[in-house]
This record gives sequence, structure tokens and C-alpha cells, in this order.
Amino acid sequence: MWVATQDLPRSAAHPFYTRLHQILDRADFDTHVEALCQRFYADEVGRPGLPPGRYFRLLLLGYFEGLDSERGIAWRAADSLSVRSFLGLELHEAPPDHSTISRTRRLIDIETHQAVFTWVLQRLADAHLVKGKTIGIDATTLEANAALRSIVRRDTGESYEEFLTRLAQASGIHTPTREDLARVDRKRAHKGSNDDWQHPYDPDAKITKMKDGRTHLAHKAEHAVDLETGAVVAVTVQDADEGDTTTSIETLIDAVEKIETVVSEGEGLEEVVGDKGYHSNQVLVDLEAVGVRSYISEPARGRRNWKKHPEARDPVYRNRRRIRTKRGKRLLRQRGERLERPFAHLYETGRMRRVHLRGHVNILKRVLLQACALNLGLLMRTLCGIGTPRSLQGCATALLDTLRALIRLPEVLWTAIATICQPSTYLGDRLARCDDRRLHVSARTVFTTGC
Repeated sequence: MWVATQDLPRSAAHPFYTRLHQILDRADFDTHVEALCQRFYADEVGRPGLPPGRYFRLLLLGYFEGLDSERGIAWRAADSLSVRSFLGLELHEAPPDHSTISRTRRLIDIETHQAVFTWVLQRLADAHLVKGKTIGIDATTLEANAALRSIVRRDTGESYEEFLTRLAQASGIHTPTREDLARVDRKRAHKGSNDDWQHPYDPDAKITKMKDGRTHLAHKAEHAVDLETGAVVAVTVQDADEGDTTTSIETLIDAVEKIETVVSEGEGLEEVVGDKGYHSNQVLVDLEAVGVRSYISEPARGRRNWKKHPEARDPVYRNRRRIRTKRGKRLLRQRGERLERPFAHLYETGRMRRVHLRGHVNILKRVLLQACALNLGLLMRTLCGIGTPRSLQGCATALLDTLRALIRLPEVLWTAIATICQPSTYLGDRLARCDDRRLHVSARTVFTTGC
């Protein structure tokens, strides 16, 4: 005996994914990405390929479901009927394996992922969620998929322990112990220089200090965010040991190109907001040269001497005056809200603080799709009030609390009315008690004999 799959009972799909699927389907998302990825698929017979629309939807799940690896994404797709419905999988279809997802990611180039990011940004621009006038820029570190103990010398290829053993033997210790190696290493200067060391399987990972003070191999992710709406307009992944003033150039150029592509009306980028890590003479001079106003926090450097850099004096002073105005202070407060919040969503709840991929290109593909999901969540929040599927978990509790509040409303109103009407009586009693106390004190003071 057999039963047709279309006759089997189905559970209700997740309302968030149903609404998101309607938005993507109405904008012909699958048709668009299939045209972009057509050159990466061959017509010959072979292993069945993963459709482009399904591949990009799978990577969107990494943000919405808080999954850090492609293996976890594949497991979630096989486990949830709601996710299968969002992916367009029938009951008799097998979900894609994690190796298929990884193979498809390596097959589709970074330019195509950038094009998909621009397409999503265009949907936000159509909904008036991208203004492009005031941009905030900030960066964070992502822990690399590489162990610090596995680094090797760039010149000789020695491991760290082999290098220390050679130094100890050169100093006269023929058979050094671990304590001897630790003592030799303790006295060295610049022991963790990226000019001397690299990871053999991830050369893009750099030795750097993380936000919590630990030293790890890491990458640097930098965002450009529209401070008026909170939409992420550009994402770059760069070397973790480079300064903010160096990496900001590539990010701002990418942001300007994206804004010019999706925003048809307006004058483009007008203001840039950043923290004190982006403050330098050259950055302020370059921004003023292209007609962009800067609102960048200035570190405490003391009294400045402009003899060596006289051309930077006026831009620095103008930036200082701007950040002290009411608008400047408001923009710097918005920077903490609109820039730090995407970092928390993408890398903390989105589980991308430690990456499972290697190389800037592979990591940027995942980060771009994470940012796409964040922007789609912003669009969903604007249309239906819910930005993530997990936001629906608190709706039932909020509804019950609202019902309880409505039931108790008459009691609360009666208590408020009673509180408003009673103070006159209480006030009279208090005044009477005060007068009695005052007479008693005066009697004790004047009539000292007690008569």
C-alpha cells in the first residue's frame, strides 16, 4: 500500500517564513539569482546541483536560526517542516547535504554574492529604508578557524616550538625542557609579529587582540550603516592587524557605490560618523576633499602642533566644532545604537563571532548573506512588526499580559480615583495632628512649672 505525498496532512508553516517567502517570491528572487548564477552550472549529466535560490535561502537561515556552520544549516533544513517549506522542498525530496552547500559556495564567486546583497538593498530602498546621506562606520574582530599554536615562520616554515628549540640550543641549552623554552620565549620582544608568522592553512588570519583581551588569529569585519534607518549598506572583511583609518577607505568606497546603485534620488553620501579609531589627519583631509562632512570622535591628543601638517588644521578644527554641536552629539549617540546593534545581531545571536571558514573570500560570502538577512529582517519589521522568527515566541506572553491588564483596568481606575479623592481628608488629619503637637511643645516650653 502507498499514499501520495500530496494527500498527507501538513502542519501550518511558520508565519515569519511564510511572509518572507511571499516578499521574495513577489520580487522574483529565484528568477533573478538563477540568471546571475547561470554560468556556474553545467548542462552535463552529473551530481544534481543545488538551485541558486535555495542556496541563498539556506545561508539566510544562518542568521534567522542562529546557526554558525553549514553543517548545522543542513541539519536544520532536514529537521524542520517550516524550513523545508521556506526552501521549497517537498516531503519526498531530500534536503541538501552540508558538502553540497560548501561546494556551491565555492563555485559561486564573490561578485555574485555582492550582486545578491545589492538586490536585497534595492528592496529596502524601494521601501524608503535606505537614505544614503548619513553613514556610520565601525569594525569588529571575528575569531578565525585556526589555532594560534599552529602558526609557522614565514621564512623557514618552522613551527613555534621548533623555532624556540633552535633559539635555546643557540644560547647553549642542548636539550631544552618546556620550562627552558618558556623562559627563552618570555624574554623575546615582538614574539607575535604578523610579519614573521602565519597560519599554514589560513594565511589571511592575523594575530591580534580580541575585544575581551585575549590574543587569537582573527579577521576584521567592517560595516557601513545608514544611521537614519539602520540598514547595512556595505560589508568588507580585511586583515585584523590593519588600523581603522586604513580599512575605512575600501568600506566607504563600497558604500558609496552601493548607495549610487540603489538610491535614484538625492545627492548621495553627505556625512560620515565614526569613533575615535577613525580619526586621523589624512582621513579628515580626504573626506573634506570629496565634500563629505565628518563627525568623528577626536581622541585626547593634547595641544596640536601644525607645522608639519598645516593642511590638516582646518579640517580637524571643523570636525571638532561639528561633534560639539547638538546634531553632532545626537549622531554620535545614534552611532552607538545603529552600529553596535547590527554587530550583536550578526555575530552574537547570529553565531558568527567565530567563523568556520578560511580565507577572506569565503568569510565575506557568509557575512554578506548574514547582512542580507539582517536587512530583510528590517524590511519584515517595517511591514509586519516582526524582524526574526524568534520574535514570535514572546507574542503569546505579551498578548496574555495585555489581556490581564485589560481585566484589571476597572480595579486600577477605581484605585486611582480613590487615591485622588482621599488626600484632602488625610491632609486635614495631618494638619490637626501637627497643631496638637505644636501646642504640646509650646506648653512644655512656656509653662516650666507644669501648671
